Amino acid sequence: MLKASIRASVGVALAAGAMLSVSAANAASYLIVGNQSLPKNLSAQVDKAGGTLTARYPFGLAVAESDNPDFAASIAGVRFVVEDIGFVAEAPTMEIGAEAGYPPNSGDDDFFFDLQWGHNYVGAQNAWNAGVRGQGVRVAVLDGGFDLDHPDLAPNINLALSADFTGEGLEYGLPDPFSHGTHVAGTIAAADNAFGTIGVAPEAERVLVKVLGDSGSGSFADVIAGIYHAAMVDADVMNMSLGAVIPRSNKDQDPGYAAGISALANAVSQAMSWARQRGTLVIVSAGNAGSDLDGDGSIVRFNNGLSGAVGISALTTLNWASQIPGENESLVPASYTNYGTSQVEFSAPGGSVDYPGNEGCVVAGLARPCWVFDLVFSTGNGSWYWSAGTSMAAPHAAGVAALIISENGGSMKPAQVEAQMRMRGIDLGKPGADDFFGRGGQVSSGY
Repeated sequence: MLKASIRASVGVALAAGAMLSVSAANAASYLIVGNQSLPKNLSAQVDKAGGTLTARYPFGLAVAESDNPDFAASIAGVRFVVEDIGFVAEAPTMEIGAEAGYPPNSGDDDFFFDLQWGHNYVGAQNAWNAGVRGQGVRVAVLDGGFDLDHPDLAPNINLALSADFTGEGLEYGLPDPFSHGTHVAGTIAAADNAFGTIGVAPEAERVLVKVLGDSGSGSFADVIAGIYHAAMVDADVMNMSLGAVIPRSNKDQDPGYAAGISALANAVSQAMSWARQRGTLVIVSAGNAGSDLDGDGSIVRFNNGLSGAVGISALTTLNWASQIPGENESLVPASYTNYGTSQVEFSAPGGSVDYPGNEGCVVAGLARPCWVFDLVFSTGNGSWYWSAGTSMAAPHAAGVAALIISENGGSMKPAQVEAQMRMRGIDLGKPGADDFFGRGGQVSSGY
């Protein structure tokens, strides 16, 4: 079945960093965007305007709550004051439940590893064989809730540094067994523990950061809180397999609407740029609408396309389970992936949602239609699942980044990591920048 991909809508904004105070539950949430800094008297201004300052960040951004309809106009000396409106992601991802050397015939004792074809293409196993497994690297996963007890996830989670900004608790709590955050976290760093699956960087430390509720709801303030938290705990890599699109103008051509959307984009950009300056590489999914992102000025995309972000498009194999080893090994762009050289830096395995027939295949003891095995297999809530989307491509790239940093001793600046990813990437399209494969091509460990 189809499951709506991560989306965010209006929600109560929670504080990031130091919690200053909590205001009425029915108050509107506002983002206050400064010019790299905020007025010294901001707290007094907010109080006078009938609001409560709930968070203040070092990158010129604050969060406040107020039930005063004139609150935004009452704050002076800043660039923008904008209400934290909701947003909706652009396309679905696919999920299918599972009942139970190199995939599909590795012989590995992690019994579902043979379903993880993406590892073949990013060179994960070759890096492991060289002793590079993500050790010494911290990866922050910003997403919905997580299965904290999953045997593939639990060994590598730093619970002391993990955080929930939604008020629901870090643990995924819905009866739906598909957990987007759990799937993403497992792709990056599921433990190599003779059980289940293996992540691209199986010894990387994961910091889990819940910025969206289990139902997919959230707020810009929560996402910004998560970005700040990930940078403050010195994450080397941050994965954000979440995003949305918002038109720059509304049907009434309200100039205030356009200014508000620009303000939201500025707020998130400032947060991601600050995180990058602190040493965190920010990996984001490119989106699943099949859209050409070049020259698409009528839409603001979160978080792809914003400064500080490294956008990842999705590639897929075709009929992988029925291929003869050594043949048809190149990946192709997934039918749903967004593309465009202005916003795609790299491409990575994201899986297919195309259905080329009902021919049956058997891999790792599981009998399914052959097309199912072209999806990305990873951890789910209390189980394992197939899924597809740029949400699945981004964690492959984040895992590769973790391998590269690990190889370098666990310390690299984001620009250095990007440079290595470009040097090691596989150029599958035309020479140089390519709409689908980005500036760096398909990500690879280089081994």
